[in-house]
Amino acid sequence: MSIPPLAISAYTLVNALGRGVDATAARLLDGVSGLRPCDFELAELPTWIGRVEGLEDEPVDGTLRAFDCRNNRLARAAFAQDGFATAVATVRDRVGAGRIGVFVGTSTAGILETEHAYRGFVATGVLKPFSYRHTQDIFSVADFTRAWFALEGPAVGISTACSSSAKVFASAYRYMRAGLCDAAVVGGVDSLCLTTLYGFHSLELTSPQPCRPWDAARDGLSIGEAAGFALLQWPANDPDNVALRGYGESSDAYHMSSAHPKGDGAVLSMRGALEAAGVLPEHVDYVNLHGTATVSNDAAEDKAMLRVFGERTPCSSTKGWIGHTLGAAGISEALIACLCIERGFLPGSLNTQQCDPSLKANIVRETRPRSIDVAMSNSFGFGGSNCCLLLGRLP
Repeated sequence: MSIPPLAISAYTLVNALGRGVDATAARLLDGVSGLRPCDFELAELPTWIGRVEGLEDEPVDGTLRAFDCRNNRLARAAFAQDGFATAVATVRDRVGAGRIGVFVGTSTAGILETEHAYRGFVATGVLKPFSYRHTQDIFSVADFTRAWFALEGPAVGISTACSSSAKVFASAYRYMRAGLCDAAVVGGVDSLCLTTLYGFHSLELTSPQPCRPWDAARDGLSIGEAAGFALLQWPANDPDNVALRGYGESSDAYHMSSAHPKGDGAVLSMRGALEAAGVLPEHVDYVNLHGTATVSNDAAEDKAMLRVFGERTPCSSTKGWIGHTLGAAGISEALIACLCIERGFLPGSLNTQQCDPSLKANIVRETRPRSIDVAMSNSFGFGGSNCCLLLGRLP
């Protein structure tokens, strides 16, 4: 049974390509990556990253003062783009602050502040005071978002690894369908920190080159940072709005970090999103792959894609532009899919030089114009936490 769609009435993006949706779209169309050799503080690693410029130097004032950390600075940078704050204020004035929910995903929140504190303790023997609640706590960025927009509705922080900010759409939908709120601000924010950079390096999952999804010589991922937010409302029959048409969630329960090798959980979530929207696989025009560029994950996702879509449906990974933004990947890639629908293009899988001959999905290598009505965005996290979103014009 299909579910009623939810309009995505405003959205905003900040990532290694720049600040705002226009910056992201321009670089996707130009084919210019935001990845760079790792130059993050104290991370002397042979890898590439997707870093957002200028976060270190931004002023700390107003609401941010109590919540100051790299993660919440990144969130604030997104709030300032694309007229998003005005859109939220307009809906708040119409329905009331208590009727707008906040649902934000992250994987590491402001753990960089804790890293700074303990590095200082090792060096000096003094532990500099810091607010765990307002920085490292997983709820910190959801709490900051609620405070920034003066909202009083339900607020939820979601942390399910790389599917975190895809699942915010599903959670917001259920709250709105249950009548607990009339609109929702959904988002995802993850910032660079030493825990993820050194952690993925220790797992031998980071690449010494810009990541190459689906490539025959792929050898790992590139870590990035990003923030993305969207405003969800019940639609007012506006055919120009892109909408959340359906979502599907599943859990592999297969391995702590590896995907099911046959893509069983991925298949369940993709089929769940299609069923929820009442859309057949052949009516999907584009799939934004999870596409991390690790050997096993791309192979598993390829098998899942073939089981659901066959070899026809165009698909690509956009991690070659912005890196794997972990807890922000779900919403970043979903909103890139929205851009593709609104502006009519298929993004190429950047850095994919020679597709792995053992993988058969229809990988788009070069960005090209294409009318898109329906797109899917895949997010598959550690522990087999999967979420797929189906996005498209209002039917």
